[in-house]
Amino acid sequence: MAKVKLGINSTCTHVGEVKDTQFKGAVSPIYLSTSYAYEDVEVKRYPRYFNTPNQEMLSKKIAALEHVEAAMIFGSGMAAISTSLLAFLRKGDHVVLQQTLYGGTVNFVSKEFEKYGIEYTYTNGWKTEDFERELKPNTKVIYVETPSNPLLTITDLKKISKLAKAKGILSMIDNTFASPINQNPHDFGIDIIIHSATKYLGGHSDILAGAVAASEAHIQQIWNAAICYGGSLSDHTVWMLERSIKTLALRVKRQNKNALKMARYLNKHKDVARVYYPGLRSHPDHKIAKAQMRGFGGMMSFELEEGSNASQFLNSLQLIKPSMSLAGVESTMLCPAATSHALLTQEARDEQGINDGLIRFSVGIEETKDLARDIEQALHVVKQLQFA
Repeated sequence: MAKVKLGINSTCTHVGEVKDTQFKGAVSPIYLSTSYAYEDVEVKRYPRYFNTPNQEMLSKKIAALEHVEAAMIFGSGMAAISTSLLAFLRKGDHVVLQQTLYGGTVNFVSKEFEKYGIEYTYTNGWKTEDFERELKPNTKVIYVETPSNPLLTITDLKKISKLAKAKGILSMIDNTFASPINQNPHDFGIDIIIHSATKYLGGHSDILAGAVAASEAHIQQIWNAAICYGGSLSDHTVWMLERSIKTLALRVKRQNKNALKMARYLNKHKDVARVYYPGLRSHPDHKIAKAQMRGFGGMMSFELEEGSNASQFLNSLQLIKPSMSLAGVESTMLCPAATSHALLTQEARDEQGINDGLIRFSVGIEETKDLARDIEQALHVVKQLQFA
């Protein structure tokens, strides 16, 4: 019988379920055991080997969502990022990294690579020629993030993949901001796809996890490193993540719709100096985003007009939460300079264009009229304080 191609909501709901063969329950049972039989079994299971029943089946769901052969679940996004990079890099190797990246990734590279003798270079932009300019004979990995955190820059995945394959270099992407609903990098030739599953895959601000999706061969190499580093995830959290992914497409599509409305609203606002959102036609990479994304995502950032205090604005919000992290069903805002990119030096933030007044906006599933009303009243408070 030919394999049936499922729709996105059916994939989110049904692929990678653990079947309850004993009681026929509608949801996956949780296997919390840390000890399994090793004789006369097909698979020797152990939590640190990433192959408990819940880990194994959730990996299949994520692989299906990213259109690849295999996947792995990690204890955090940084565990997924660090393990994937170290699995393919050795002393004397070189990696080219995109200029605009998640602050935790930049912090990991700057603090850890030197001790391992791994060379690295950041691009001066996110265009393909910016990457090509930094390649060396010992370059083994090109690492990108698109849309990027927090400035929502867009990198052309097809061109990056073509460049990497022509040079025999592995390509990696942090696909967190897009989620598999909006973008499947493997369809454009990218080798390794990484997620902070804490964000859209989890979606409810109650899970810390990471994921990597790739070919069987690449996942095997990552697994070889991962069992040494110990970044596995508890099966209770794995079960929560599988439950959350069932509504992934529904959540993300609503967040896409809301974010586009809010970006247009902020872009026209007299008290907002600039909006960074790839769904706006004024965004310099809008055409690329439109070509490789099915939706523009729920993330944006913006700057208030000069003289407005960003901290006062955030503290004046009543509905939108000034909160760390992103991609929950609730809308949140933060200043990247004080949170996600606080570990970077001032010089590094300046190079990326992250000023102290930049606000990152994770748009949730609320009604946009309520979000706009909250922003209006917060801006009114800031103005009153400014001229008091």
